[in-house]
Amino acid sequence: MDIFDALTLLGGLCLFLFGMNIMGQALERRAGNRLRTVLGRLTTKKSTGFLTGLGVTSVIQSSSATTVMVVGFVNSGLLTLSQAINVIMGANVGTTVTAWLLSLSGIDSENAFVNLLKPTSFTPVLALFGIIFYMFCKSSRKKDTGEILLGFATLMFGMDTMSAAVSGLSEVEAFKNLFLMFENPLLGVLAGAVLTAIIQSSSASVGILQALAATGQVTYGAAIPIIMGQNIGTCVTALLSSVGANKNAKRAAMVHLSFNVIGTAVWLTVFWIVKLVFSPVLLGESASLFGIAVAHSSFNILCTALLLPMSGLLEKLVTKLVPDGKSPEMVSELDERLLATPSVALERCREVASNMAACSASALDAAISAVSSYSPELASKVRAEEEKSDRYEDVLGTYLVKLSALQIDEAASAEAAMLLKAIGDFERISDHSVNILESAEEIHDKKLVFSQSAKAEMGVLTDAVEEIMSLAQSAFVNGDPDAVSSVSPLEQVIDVLREQMRASHISRLQHGECTIDAGFVWSDLLTDLERVSDHCSNIAGGLLDLSNRDMKFHEHLRAVKADDAAFGEKLRRYASKYALPDSDSF
Repeated sequence: MDIFDALTLLGGLCLFLFGMNIMGQALERRAGNRLRTVLGRLTTKKSTGFLTGLGVTSVIQSSSATTVMVVGFVNSGLLTLSQAINVIMGANVGTTVTAWLLSLSGIDSENAFVNLLKPTSFTPVLALFGIIFYMFCKSSRKKDTGEILLGFATLMFGMDTMSAAVSGLSEVEAFKNLFLMFENPLLGVLAGAVLTAIIQSSSASVGILQALAATGQVTYGAAIPIIMGQNIGTCVTALLSSVGANKNAKRAAMVHLSFNVIGTAVWLTVFWIVKLVFSPVLLGESASLFGIAVAHSSFNILCTALLLPMSGLLEKLVTKLVPDGKSPEMVSELDERLLATPSVALERCREVASNMAACSASALDAAISAVSSYSPELASKVRAEEEKSDRYEDVLGTYLVKLSALQIDEAASAEAAMLLKAIGDFERISDHSVNILESAEEIHDKKLVFSQSAKAEMGVLTDAVEEIMSLAQSAFVNGDPDAVSSVSPLEQVIDVLREQMRASHISRLQHGECTIDAGFVWSDLLTDLERVSDHCSNIAGGLLDLSNRDMKFHEHLRAVKADDAAFGEKLRRYASKYALPDSDSF
């Protein structure tokens, strides 16, 4: 092996790692909503958590990425530590899929059909379709499919390049002696752990081992300990990810490490005893690509079979290793680690935005109650909810901007834009709630009194505003299409109510039934309540934009008003429901 072979080996390794990275990222994007749905169905059952970890890792081809996600979920309070343990165990088995795909390179047969299964036979075809999808299709999903095919073709080409570069080593005695040294199980484990820790991917390090095995110099006695060490090395990614996280997230990373260390210690001991006592002939034979894939899967399945029934003990162990602090920790609702999987991060943004919607609705409800029956408790509640809403907007807005800067598909980008607009509207609703509260405080402090007719009118308006807020919240949180379509006609009714109430107020002033001071407060209340309904309409409009995949809400709204009989029916129903005393309806 000369300098040119070494450079070829280095180039093949770079292509292999690059292809694996590109394929994994594209698979995550392509999985999209399915990944969000799968992760959203986690339960406390061991089997469900295990299968979820196995399935997700099989799809995105990275146990490190799955474990980092799990650390983020635990840090955000989405997963308990006991749930995380089961998912992590499933991820360790799911990551073995890559080795099976790479083992196809070892197919050797004269049969034409069997040869078609070799990557060198079908990879060029995949690359051709991949480049067509990637360069000529406008759909982001088709482009992602193209990236998956190109990534797979690149990693397989890198694999073949590495195998070809090291083929000359089959005659080099020093290379054979190197792997004879790794037949010492402890040295083999150390070598596998160090290599995997450096490249932070057990799938990639197993692929490198398979490429070296193509020389025929790697025995099963050397390969098996290296595979065991690779499982320990892959824990580095999760451990680094847990830096700065809360105690439970650190424990989740320690679960990954403890699982692999304990599993390796147990099965390495068994392996050593078998080797010393029975000296199987198999351990001295050259490892094949297929044999390494079998060993990799078998080891991970055996570790899971050993430790899955004892997950409770594993949880107690990591709790001892990472003890509770003296003071309680805050749970981060939005974890930066989730940005590694944009589809999951977006779903988390949706959930946190729903919490913000509830916060704004609570502030508005308390503020409206304070108008008719003021109390210091209501005032404190409104201001507390408004401050909370401000914090939500700051954190969510920053997070969504970071998310939007990532490589996400058009649908995710549109949803992120809708959320950015919606949180602005929810924050303004909480601001108007404070304004309403200040009007209530002025009424209370100055002992202002409205006439009976004014009180009745204000009751009608506040009821309508509370309903439109409820509709907007339901539309946003639950995606209720009926609620979305009901917001606009009710908002029109509220606009008319405001004008009617202004006219009534002027009439009362002219007849001496209302004071100037009370009139100023009245006008402020009308303005703030009407603006709340406007923001509710904006929220429903954003959802309508998203469903139509464009930003032409007003055009859609005009079309609905012109053509949809249901819109007119709802308009008449709300006009009748919220008609002022002695006023004409629509």
